[in-house]
Amino acid sequence: MKKTGGTGVSPVHSFKLTRRTLPHWQEPGRIYFITWCCKTGDVLSPEERTIALDSLHYWNGRKRTLYAAVIMPDHVHALVQPLPLPQSDGVYNLAEIIHNVKSFSAHQINRLRGSRGSLGQDERYDDRIMRDDTEFLGKWQYIINNPLKRELAQRTEDYPWLYIKNN
Repeated sequence: MKKTGGTGVSPVHSFKLTRRTLPHWQEPGRIYFITWCCKTGDVLSPEERTIALDSLHYWNGRKRTLYAAVIMPDHVHALVQPLPLPQSDGVYNLAEIIHNVKSFSAHQINRLRGSRGSLGQDERYDDRIMRDDTEFLGKWQYIINNPLKRELAQRTEDYPWLYIKNN
């Protein structure tokens, strides 16, 4: 995997398929619905969910566009689009974007808990390429409705760990 001079990033230049347990597809310019889960039995406290949401926001507009995200007690959903990598014909690598969010969140949450180690399952659960506006809207609605479906809020705007991009 080619790294760009000194950035420590492996850009994605064209369609790319990787596989661990699950297949992971990447293609420049695409938007992804991504999901990752906490380790079985682990639940994020309200303060920990804030850390995870802040971590998702950190590179927003610089490495990726975040369209919508929700931090649930035991999993995360987001609609993201990796942005072009400066001085490269590729885009930021989705796997590295997710790794950075999960790693930073885990470090901060572990500091809060006084513990160590990974908080999430080893592999992201889902990273679906959005094929069209209808699919994008369906996943956007799913993210927004997730706290309501799980009865964590009565109204979307009452759930503090939900992000929706303003136009």
